[in-house]
Amino acid sequence: MISRYASPAMTAIWSDENRFRIWKEVETVVCEVRADRGEIPAEAAVEIRAKGAFETARVLEIENTVQHDVIAFLTNMAEYIGPASRFVHQGMTSSDLLDTAFALQIREAGAVLRESLIDLLDAVEARALEHQGTVMIGRSHGIHAEPTTFGLKLMVYWSALRRGLTRLDAAQEEIGYGQISGAVGTIAHLDPAVEAETMTRLGLKVAEASTQVIQRDRHAAWLSAVALIGATIEQMAVEIRNLQRTDVHEVEESFGKGQKGSSAMPHKKNPIVSEKLTGMARLLRGYAHTAMENVALWHERDISHSSVERIIFPDASHVLHHMLTKMAWLIRGLVVYPDNMQRNMEKVRGMYFSQPVLLALTDAGVSREEAYAWVQRCAMRVWDEDISLREALGEDADITGRLEGAILDRCFDLDHQLRNVPLIFKRTLQLKNWE
Repeated sequence: MISRYASPAMTAIWSDENRFRIWKEVETVVCEVRADRGEIPAEAAVEIRAKGAFETARVLEIENTVQHDVIAFLTNMAEYIGPASRFVHQGMTSSDLLDTAFALQIREAGAVLRESLIDLLDAVEARALEHQGTVMIGRSHGIHAEPTTFGLKLMVYWSALRRGLTRLDAAQEEIGYGQISGAVGTIAHLDPAVEAETMTRLGLKVAEASTQVIQRDRHAAWLSAVALIGATIEQMAVEIRNLQRTDVHEVEESFGKGQKGSSAMPHKKNPIVSEKLTGMARLLRGYAHTAMENVALWHERDISHSSVERIIFPDASHVLHHMLTKMAWLIRGLVVYPDNMQRNMEKVRGMYFSQPVLLALTDAGVSREEAYAWVQRCAMRVWDEDISLREALGEDADITGRLEGAILDRCFDLDHQLRNVPLIFKRTLQLKNWE
């Protein structure tokens, strides 16, 4: 358990106490369904509901002897219920209880993750709208490309996080299946109607075909959705780390009073939260890969997946929940330096307008290949000499022979370059359709 990053909500969900609570509910509901069908005495189901209880320490004590968690739990329940306990777990196998309860537990964790993801979406949206018009240079291959806005950069991440929410919702749906189908999935010892009604009362769906276990592709899909959300957070974190570099310094993580950046260098302000989030995303990808390894089991069931899932599901839930809350904190407190963004843009002396000039030349009848060569020739002068692109273009006879000065000037219109940013915001935020 990654206890350092554990939240109270996730700790409660993945506690032994909560796991046994869900187990008790599953066993009790099966008995109530059977009583309603006349298969066991009605008073027995009432007694099981009223007296059914457990003591976590006692369950673990019994398990230490019998080396079987479900038997230990049922033994402890029987100590509370008395003779009516003979109807508990009747016709069921361990995985009917384990996998059905596990689905409920995973969905509880997913609901907490969903709430935190929406909070992060809200934080990113607010900062994106704040900086919709904050102009900065866009980079490809780490090299200045064309102007963009910091808000648009954030809106791209908002869109990815929204897709993550869609995937999480789909994964929550896919994991929400249970079974009461017996030792090899043939529903040999209870009527299929018991399974169907039990799942309805528990808020799950019936796994249409299972073995002794719910098939693990469902679990792999859930952890894959979790890992992809983590990958988007990592994408954001890597960008923040790059933009905080001293030679860029366009944004900066909040640096608290009394915070220290280095044990040796008092001047340091490091992007430690972003770096931590980058590393934690690697954990999530590892958990997703491990979940995929769990899909292939021997015949109708082995337990090679079981020990793994006791680690990867609680840990992945804790890790992503921490990542979501920390990234929301980071985004809300992120320090943005528009003046530095402007200064960095000026370093290339207008070269980011090379494409509008290229297009203007082709509109004037110049072949693309020739126009590209002319503009590139001028751009290389900018790289090598202390002049702007506009100056270089104005001194090139081929270009001035085709484009008037006023047309060239229009190629350097920043507002025209960014005129569609509001449209991108509008069509992206239209996708905000969750409840």
